Amino acid sequence: MTPRVVLLDYGAGNLRSVAKAFEHEGAEVVLTDDLAVARAADRLVLPGQGHFGQCMTRLEQTGLADAVRAHVAAGRPFIGICVGMQLLYEGSEEAPGVAGLGLLPGTVHRFPTDLPLPHVGWNAVEFIRRAEADPVLAGVAGPEPRWFYHVHSYAVLDDDNDSVLGRSRYDAAFASIVGRDNVWGIQFHPEKSQEDGLRILGNFARL
Repeated sequence: MTPRVVLLDYGAGNLRSVAKAFEHEGAEVVLTDDLAVARAADRLVLPGQGHFGQCMTRLEQTGLADAVRAHVAAGRPFIGICVGMQLLYEGSEEAPGVAGLGLLPGTVHRFPTDLPLPHVGWNAVEFIRRAEADPVLAGVAGPEPRWFYHVHSYAVLDDDNDSVLGRSRYDAAFASIVGRDNVWGIQFHPEKSQEDGLRILGNFARL
């Protein structure tokens, strides 16, 4: 049976490249802003590019934020990509006063660095031991770092919490992959990260 994933279309961009990456991995992809379709999804994907506050506002205005929360509460697989990962948290310095989805504890911070921002390009991800048993990271996580393509100015810098599966560094250490129960977040762009990025998406689609 062909695995089916639903990508939330809330005007955040980058949807087509993520959809094509899932299709490359053999998944049927549904792009939707329809609440009924989102609520019925077996596997839900929140991609994202742009400003935390604007993305979160669109999710709340469309009702998709509540659909995401209900999906997660029902125990169904959910993944946030790039800004979609940041939206999993309680808030972000990029948009003070705007509440995130609150699915994971903590706040997203601007990189405390004099290095150029945004952080753009390939960066190593080091996996913690439990990541090797995570189904989304099967065939990817191991004792050696893997390289993935990043584009962001904000990140989860509190990388000691128990949801972190992989860490990277851009002056400061940050969480590049997180996961708890049926919720995952990926800060880098898996669709631009060649074989390992595609494998992560394929693993999620087959959950």
